[in-house]
Amino acid sequence: MQDHIIVTINGTEFLADPGQNLLELINTTDEFVPQICYNESLGPIQTCDTCMVEVNGEIKRACGTTVEAAMEVNTKIEIAHRAQKEALDRILENHELYCTVCDYNNGSCEIHNTVAEFGLEHQSRPFKEKPYEVDNSGSFYRYDPDQCILCGRCVEVCQDVQVNETLLIDWKRDQPRVIWDNDVPIDQSSCVSCGQCVTVCPCNALMEKDMLGEAGFMTDTEPGLLRSMIDVTKHVETGYGPLFAISDTEAAMREERIEKTKTVCTYCGVGCSFHVWTKDRKILRVEPQHESPANGISTCIKGKFGWDYVNSKERLTKPLIRKGDHFEEVEWDVALSYVAKRFKDIKEEKGSNALGFISSSKATNEESYLMQKFARQVIGTNNVDNCSRYCQSPATKGLFRTVGHGGDSGSIDDIAEADMVIGIGTNTAESHPVIASRIKRSQKLFGQKLYVFDLRKHEMGQRADKFFSPNSGTDLVWLSAVTKYIIDQGWGDRTFIDKWVNDFDEYKESLGKFTLAYAEKLTGISQQDLKEIAREIASVDKLAICWAMGVTQHQLGSDTSTAISNLLLITGNYMRKGVGAYPLRGHNNVQGCSDFGSMPDFFPGYEKVANDVVRKRYEKAWNTKIQAEPGKDNHEMIAAIHEGSLSSLYIKGEETGIVDANINYVTNAFEKLDFFVVQDLFLSRTAEFADVILPASPSLEKDGTFTNTERRIQRLYQALEPVGDSKPDWVILTELAKEMGYDWGYQHPSEIMDEAASLTPLFAGVSYELLEGYNSLQWPVEKDGTDSPVLFLDGFPFEDKKARLFPLEFNYDYETNETYDLHVNNGRVLEHFHEGNMTYKSPAIAREMPMCYVEVSPELAKERGIEEGAEVKLISHTGEATCVVHVTDRVRNNELYLPLNSSGESAVNFLSDNRVDKDTNTPAYKEIAVRMEVLKKKGKSPLPDHNFRRGNRQPQIGVQVEQKWNRADYAFPKGKVKQNG
Repeated sequence: MQDHIIVTINGTEFLADPGQNLLELINTTDEFVPQICYNESLGPIQTCDTCMVEVNGEIKRACGTTVEAAMEVNTKIEIAHRAQKEALDRILENHELYCTVCDYNNGSCEIHNTVAEFGLEHQSRPFKEKPYEVDNSGSFYRYDPDQCILCGRCVEVCQDVQVNETLLIDWKRDQPRVIWDNDVPIDQSSCVSCGQCVTVCPCNALMEKDMLGEAGFMTDTEPGLLRSMIDVTKHVETGYGPLFAISDTEAAMREERIEKTKTVCTYCGVGCSFHVWTKDRKILRVEPQHESPANGISTCIKGKFGWDYVNSKERLTKPLIRKGDHFEEVEWDVALSYVAKRFKDIKEEKGSNALGFISSSKATNEESYLMQKFARQVIGTNNVDNCSRYCQSPATKGLFRTVGHGGDSGSIDDIAEADMVIGIGTNTAESHPVIASRIKRSQKLFGQKLYVFDLRKHEMGQRADKFFSPNSGTDLVWLSAVTKYIIDQGWGDRTFIDKWVNDFDEYKESLGKFTLAYAEKLTGISQQDLKEIAREIASVDKLAICWAMGVTQHQLGSDTSTAISNLLLITGNYMRKGVGAYPLRGHNNVQGCSDFGSMPDFFPGYEKVANDVVRKRYEKAWNTKIQAEPGKDNHEMIAAIHEGSLSSLYIKGEETGIVDANINYVTNAFEKLDFFVVQDLFLSRTAEFADVILPASPSLEKDGTFTNTERRIQRLYQALEPVGDSKPDWVILTELAKEMGYDWGYQHPSEIMDEAASLTPLFAGVSYELLEGYNSLQWPVEKDGTDSPVLFLDGFPFEDKKARLFPLEFNYDYETNETYDLHVNNGRVLEHFHEGNMTYKSPAIAREMPMCYVEVSPELAKERGIEEGAEVKLISHTGEATCVVHVTDRVRNNELYLPLNSSGESAVNFLSDNRVDKDTNTPAYKEIAVRMEVLKKKGKSPLPDHNFRRGNRQPQIGVQVEQKWNRADYAFPKGKVKQNG
């Protein structure tokens, strides 16, 4: 039991935790203390001075005070009240109150609310304009220095939560202000447009551009008219009380037309949740919450600002049926009848296994469940898969082999809590920015060690304590060599191994060839470095390893993932908080799509279709016969089309024609299909080959759940009505099933989840009631609703509760050669998601990165005689891609980096081939050898001048408030009160 101490506040005793912040304690009581710079997600900043209280007879900032035993606190004494008033007057000297005509007057302006609750009627110091212009240069938000109170929240969140380290306050100026980098406009800085500064701003100094002129009833005015309205309002009202009465009425009116709906981000696998503000169909802002379980107040450029695609004019609004060389719009009854008839005909003529189904990692868990139910019950085939085949199946395989569950060992909090984080093949800062921020924060503020292994020195590599660039595809070798060295030195956790791990002797013997010399030869990492890596791993108490597509998209992706888990088992880094394996999932619901059964060999909850007991459970529930033989995965379906054994394909929400390897091979398969159905938001490249296109709805237009990378199931709520005649995927599938004679009868996704939970032990206790609001559950979930934030606390999910070490070989046949002498690495970029089907619909995001480009090292550029903006053709043995060049030292030597965000002539999958991971059929996207033809030696840079990569970060700890206190014009409010008293 934790000891508590007693603190007396205004004569009443309260229990406090040792080390607790005094203001935090006061906020648990009914006492009111002004507090404008304080934010529960940021902690004490100590810039505004409004939280002055008397502590043991002395005036102090409550937010800057730690509780002590027998502390006497008085928040109501006159001298404290006067100190608070003096601080508020100083704030109003820097901030002009014109609430009624302010877009921030939405009930959450902390200056407005604090002044009103304090009861301040007049300010002693008149508002003073500042000698700075409004900065409108950024794509997403603007900064108004005249309204800025210099609370420093934006600086604190940028420096120490997001840890992009762009914002500071220049306290040395005659008139201090917030600055970006070394004092440049927003769009010339290193700002990554995460929007967190706007989220924490307590007033209208920082505001989303989509809010301006939209939120208020009287805010859509020209600047001159707005100024006149401000002046009139202030002259008419005799004090703040009447002014606030009017503005509060106007704010209440806004509540009638602005909806605030909780949703979950539709981009990467972090699973950020937030409120989305909508007015009719306009999306005004995204507002993360302190209680958001995966992200708190954090967001990235896509989650905060990347929602334009929802209202894109390119949205599909009616079903389309191919008529010769064009599509014709039809009504839903016509489309569904036609699809049902063609499916029935093909099934009758060629059998159920002539049809295949690909589910969507962007659709909900409930929609994944229905896709596999449709395939298995209505059609009678196990030919169902999803895009985890393209990225995360090898990680899942490696974890199944060793620890029995194919998901993150713990939560994002556990990654932040680790003593050491190793990132392997993960460009975390751009692929999973919010997770990257947690790692950057732990490294910066709490001494967490960060080791990064990658081909490319991206931001996490630049920030790492140690960065290593092993030869492509050789991570398994250094992992195994380091593990062997740890065992040989006696540094393994023998107590843990003996109690919780099987097959140690066999595994140890299998490591025989993974000597340091062997590893140095294959990986390029020196023996000395390998020893140091082993020593560091063995020395820390808590180790977490994160990996992504740089590991999984190789021929040995499953084996390398297995090697990661082997290392964690040898060092005892499972079964506790702050440790474990973290395969970072790429799409928002790629975890859930597999969890809920859209896989050829698994029912929901990863129960095998070959298991008679499990299969009979589903056969009874669905009143059907289900095949025991696993179906075809994505890769096998494409091959089967070419072979003639698969005649029909139904793709829901996947751009298979771009994201699958070897585009030409895939699209040639599409052309061979007898019948092809695509269900999507847009007329995608894949949809162009379809016979029928069904218009679906995005996440903002439906209810459901997503499961993020940490196995966290979260609800999303419908914010908008579907556009035109488009429908949620679950509705389309339900109606199509009914057309084929199966009346499922679902009226709401909660009913689908109830069915899944009733059949799936992994989700036994999941219900919409337990997921209300910001509540979430991490599977496995027991029947009583108990979930599992940390896996394996009571053992591993094998019969004897022990994990299994898995012996590995290294047989790798990829390398460049004289003809194809360059290696193409590929992956995500911060601004866009995957091929850009959604993010290119945002003009502001497209402004930040308007086109795809290939990164070329300075040394290769010099060798080939090319410069920034050059145009080159990359040619592999399967195809070619034309790209514009960006020269950067993030890549080295003959390594190229080609982002995924192109569906045109720069698409990387024109270059990839049919090689796959030997265990999961995940394409070996990272094994591309090309030659280069120079088309143009130089040209305009593909990277705009205002892109954040051209910025100049300015790292510091927090807001450095001491510089404010040391200014000649600053006086502690206590002194001012005494002087007046």
